[in-house]
Amino acid sequence: MAFRITKKFEFSASHRLAGLAPEHQCARMHGHNYVIELELGAEEKNLSPVGFVRDYGDLSSFKIWLDNHLDHRHLNDVMDENPTAENLAAWIYRTWSMEFPELTGVSISETPKTWAEYRP
Repeated sequence: MAFRITKKFEFSASHRLAGLAPEHQCARMHGHNYVIELELGAEEKNLSPVGFVRDYGDLSSFKIWLDNHLDHRHLNDVMDENPTAENLAAWIYRTWSMEFPELTGVSISETPKTWAEYRP
């Protein structure tokens, strides 16, 4: 892609990860202040008439969905798969790639030092 844009979103949620040893800290219910970064891309020929990959204002529907479906929720109750950061990034990509065909990647941070990224 010649052009990329990103926008960050934040939400708080709890989860517990299945398949780990009982003494593993992530096997217990715990929470994170998540940061999600959506990345959208386009070639120059596909920019909008004003030169946007996508108008950032168009992403407000994602923020509304995030607030209504993930914020202050238990992710195990929301997702059908184990709610790892990796699976969360892929699930968000699959959920939103039809709405935003320019979507090229989703990054998820559980802490300021950790990130998972999904790029199909």
